[in-house]
Amino acid sequence: MLTGRLFGGSLELGGVVPGRGPEMSIRARSYQRIPTRTALTAWAACPKGTPAMRMRDRLDVVFEDDEFADLYPKDGRPGLSPGQLALVSVLQFAENLSDRAAANAVRTRIDWKYALGLELDDPGFDYSVLCEFRARLPRTTRPTGCCR
Repeated sequence: MLTGRLFGGSLELGGVVPGRGPEMSIRARSYQRIPTRTALTAWAACPKGTPAMRMRDRLDVVFEDDEFADLYPKDGRPGLSPGQLALVSVLQFAENLSDRAAANAVRTRIDWKYALGLELDDPGFDYSVLCEFRARLPRTTRPTGCCR
């Protein structure tokens, strides 16, 4: 079993279902509070803010994990926050980024960490998670094309 930190939580890989990948469940978390160190660093680095920071300040948490509960089984290994993955997808679209570039932005950009409510040392996730997340969305809400 492989364990590690993603989005400030823990990840355990196991329970792979043939042809479907590992089963994941969500454990609803709240990202209402932006970590103090992240907020101070973001505003020091970008005193006028960035679109991602202003969006977070105006809209607060855009997507709550509970909104995605029907897309995940009730049991299984804990998955990444679907609310945060949805917000990453919005930021990705707004900046016309590939999945790799968006995952890299989560790891390296202070304004994205601010918008997502992450600690500065949060390691992010592998880019393939974005395509897997979009595949869970109902067809009516899923953007055309996958895994870019």
